Amino acid sequence: MANGADAIYFGLSAFNARLRAKNFTAEDLPELMQFLHGHGVRGFVTMNTLIFTDELAAAEAQLRMLDAAGVDAVIVQDLGLARLAKQVAPNVELHASTQMTITSPEGLALVDGSVGLDLAVLARETSMKEMARFDLAAEGAVPLEVFVHGALCVAYSGQCLTSESLGQRSANRGECAQACRMEYELIVDGEKRELGDRSYLLSPQDLAAVDQVAKLIELGISSFKIEGRLKSPEYVAAVTGVYRKAIDAAVAGGGDEVTPEDRYAMEMTFSRGLYSGWMEGVDNKSLVLARFGKKRGAMLGRVISVGEDFVEIEPEVEVKAGDGVVFDSGGDTDKEQGGSVYEVREAGGGRVRLFFKHRHLRFREISVGDRVWKTSDPALNRRLRSTWTGKIARRRRDGLRLRVSGRAGEPLRLEALGRGVAVESAQVLEVAERRALDGEILRKQLGRLGETVYELAELETAIEGEVMLPLSALNRLRRALVEGLDAGGVTAVRAEPRGGVESLRAAMDWGTPPAAGAPELTVLCRTMGQIEVACDLGLRVIAVDFEDIRRYKDAVGLVRERGAGAQVVLATPRIQKPGEAGIFNVVDRAGGDGVLLRNLGGVAHFRDRQDLLRIGDFSLNVANPLSADYFLGLGLDRVTVSYDLAIGQVVDMLEKCPDPGRFELTLHQHMPMFHMEHCVFCAFMSEGTDVTNCGRPCDTHEVHLRDRVGMLHPLKADVGCRNTLFNGKAQTGAKHYDALCAVGLRRFRVDLLDESPEGARAVLEAYVALLAGEESGAVLWRSLRATAKLGVTVGSLEG
Repeated sequence: MANGADAIYFGLSAFNARLRAKNFTAEDLPELMQFLHGHGVRGFVTMNTLIFTDELAAAEAQLRMLDAAGVDAVIVQDLGLARLAKQVAPNVELHASTQMTITSPEGLALVDGSVGLDLAVLARETSMKEMARFDLAAEGAVPLEVFVHGALCVAYSGQCLTSESLGQRSANRGECAQACRMEYELIVDGEKRELGDRSYLLSPQDLAAVDQVAKLIELGISSFKIEGRLKSPEYVAAVTGVYRKAIDAAVAGGGDEVTPEDRYAMEMTFSRGLYSGWMEGVDNKSLVLARFGKKRGAMLGRVISVGEDFVEIEPEVEVKAGDGVVFDSGGDTDKEQGGSVYEVREAGGGRVRLFFKHRHLRFREISVGDRVWKTSDPALNRRLRSTWTGKIARRRRDGLRLRVSGRAGEPLRLEALGRGVAVESAQVLEVAERRALDGEILRKQLGRLGETVYELAELETAIEGEVMLPLSALNRLRRALVEGLDAGGVTAVRAEPRGGVESLRAAMDWGTPPAAGAPELTVLCRTMGQIEVACDLGLRVIAVDFEDIRRYKDAVGLVRERGAGAQVVLATPRIQKPGEAGIFNVVDRAGGDGVLLRNLGGVAHFRDRQDLLRIGDFSLNVANPLSADYFLGLGLDRVTVSYDLAIGQVVDMLEKCPDPGRFELTLHQHMPMFHMEHCVFCAFMSEGTDVTNCGRPCDTHEVHLRDRVGMLHPLKADVGCRNTLFNGKAQTGAKHYDALCAVGLRRFRVDLLDESPEGARAVLEAYVALLAGEESGAVLWRSLRATAKLGVTVGSLEG
């Protein structure tokens, strides 16, 4: 607030995507909101996680509490929760979190038309060119907010399953383990590709879009978001202050108000390198430098010489005793040397020598040419702390429209128009003997609102005749009006909460459930060879997911030829960006029997296509009955259970729904961990920066990333050049098959990845036997563990 924020977003103890942060409590909320509103700042509460079925009641209670406490907005990921919020917190604005993965105008229109949004936060991967495709000038257009500063997730928010896959810590539940900040080796066609000191292949620089602020305002973006949680107060102060200056300068039509000192402050308080992210489009080379995965600060220079007790550099920024530095030799960043500078001595020619406490560094391990980063600046931190340690001025005051009326012999009446507050003087007005009350006197006395949260915006006078009142009485009248406003004068008619979880569940209309039939198996194939195996085994539903969707027509032809009447379902890409709706037409023209819908734009495109089987995939994040009902209400025939649910949560959701037969569950798969706009193929296997000049190494090479424990994870590119890193070890839920059948689930799926036809046959035959009752889930699990090349894990279903 002290540095110019118009709104603060924060989490409570549950349902927010930063559970590791020290969050506020319900008890803090009334005082916090009073404090924020007293300074003209709005308060937004984050509930930007998926909500499990057994948490819906608690989520409802929290939403009601937010409404009662006067919270201005709630930021939501789960579409079931969004529906609930509109009912039980009608006075709180609904903001779509970036976790909702809104990436296109079509997806935004779908959510706004079905739920009603007050604001939407776009995916960080949206460029300014793509933002221009949102018609923000249209009547009723949803205001857009964009992230302008902070950490960049390498995967699309709401679509990262890495922590879930590797350690049952869901990023969609605020438990991200930051696997993107780890080291990886690039394995190309079975051989390690030497990349020198570049090993942090998935660690982007931090977003800094301060130079794009004026253009964003010109595009119609109405809100600018700074990621501040899990950061220091000094970071928040520095970054907020810089963007306040930039926004104010852009609105005023002035020049660049951001100085080198401002940029230095942003680098020093937290930076892994500052970059404009995807604002200017895709540049895979610049996005990920790959040399480090943690805070760096400002570049101080390179080592010129090393003495017995000093290091000599030519500094690019000021360095002084007490500053922190680290020496970057291009190796393991966890083993780097660094510390506080003890003394700085001039060495001539613009060079300085840095001295450290005795035996603090191993100088023989520091080499000429090593990078030197300045990691801390205590003097800067002291200056930043001074911005909030004193009295915090109110940034935006509440403008009052006042009306003054009266006549001689009656009290003077002062009314705050539209606020439901009016006061009258204790003394009556008298006929003026000297100077009568006029607009100048009234404006001067009634406008003395300096220490309050109000300011005089407009004054209407309706006084009859020339009258007078002592100035002391006018001052008392002004103070009485302020007291009435502070006590809760009516500023708007508040809507009454209605309904709730139970009413929404009672209104679910999924039609009459059919009689429970035999379990059905769907197989998702990624090669023609896998399709041939699925046809040979007589599978009745074959989903196709090719990197090149132009080959879908061939896949449909193969199923028609060999599948003996099998349905073929064609998958859309995970992401649809502005201008990419034509992809859906390519999928449609391939002539399949159905579509596997993986994004909101796809749901919108095929919403009215009742001639097609429409299946919502895992990426829609269906985690509770309300989110399932949301998508089924949009015309989908069935939905896939979110990969964030453990077996107990799956069973709980199915038991609380009218028809478990409307769900499908992926029983076997290589979990798609990172889904990224960042292209590893382009960044590290070409001289290019994007698809226009990369040479498409993804077409000719088989690539894996090897993690710190030696596991190889396959990397694939899709039609939009987006990359998915799959878990190298398959997971199976076979041991839970009986429990799932017991609660009415009948549709199960096996997702193949890069299995050969022989490997695909072995996997599919095992699951065909399972569904036919010829083999138990426990036996199948043990069999797959024994025969699979890398083994098989129970994975995320185990919880």
